[in-house]
Amino acid sequence: MRYKVHAITTAALLAAVTAGMTWPHADQQQQQRQSQATKVVVYKSPTCGCCTKWVDYMRAAGFTMEVHDQEDVAPIKRASGVPVSAESCHTAQVGGYVVEGHVPVEDIRRMLRERPAIVGIAAPGMPAGSPGMEVGARRDRYDVVSFTRDGRTTVYQTH
Repeated sequence: MRYKVHAITTAALLAAVTAGMTWPHADQQQQQRQSQATKVVVYKSPTCGCCTKWVDYMRAAGFTMEVHDQEDVAPIKRASGVPVSAESCHTAQVGGYVVEGHVPVEDIRRMLRERPAIVGIAAPGMPAGSPGMEVGARRDRYDVVSFTRDGRTTVYQTH
């Protein structure tokens, strides 16, 4: 009798594996990894409207947003390794990287996909026309820069 049960269980397992099924635990782990990769933790001033617009923009793009309103975000910038030359109004963390300011979602997705050896990317200042900084039809040309721990910046993408 035990042999029949074992044979039936083995046959069912083999059928499940060959049908491409996965164990529920594996699905939960994959979902957890995906949600961690798309979770963005943002530090911003509670009164900054453009930061709130960027958060809404990222949420609409499918990211899960965790927002921390703080009167002074400078300590977060310093601890995150954002060079002074790359600073903007808010600082975010996603997938082990830092995102400073009004960076477009396509640049963030590219960074997460390519996984470069950088600390993060930034849209220095507050360029008009960047996500959250819409000013009618005005669109300033601006660079998103990557930055390293030693403060070096390189143009990552021009918009």
